[in-house]
Amino acid sequence: QRKNPFSSDDRLASKPAHTHRGDPTYGRPPEGSRTEQRGKDAHSHVGKEVEELCSIIRRTGEVGEDGHVSVTFGRLFETYVTISNKVVGILLRARKHGLVHFEGEMLWQGKDDDVVITLL
Repeated sequence: QRKNPFSSDDRLASKPAHTHRGDPTYGRPPEGSRTEQRGKDAHSHVGKEVEELCSIIRRTGEVGEDGHVSVTFGRLFETYVTISNKVVGILLRARKHGLVHFEGEMLWQGKDDDVVITLL
């Protein structure tokens, strides 16, 4: 598009041809672009799903001796899968943000139904 004489998009002409790993804009969409807005919207949507997951754990789980609410993956899966089929992905995101804890890298339906998920 940079070399297209019929393109009227000024953003393409003003952007440097190549960015390198040390550049702060490397791997990021142009500021103010629709791509950047879609990324922000997706981030917000996932954040809301993580909040919803935590509230479901709070409602369906049981308070342990340490004061933390815990639920098994099987019970959570049965409850949450009717809301969203992305329960494992949302659990991984929640763990990344330090909101939940569970053993293992990945959870599989059936095999990991007894794994305890703790709300932190």
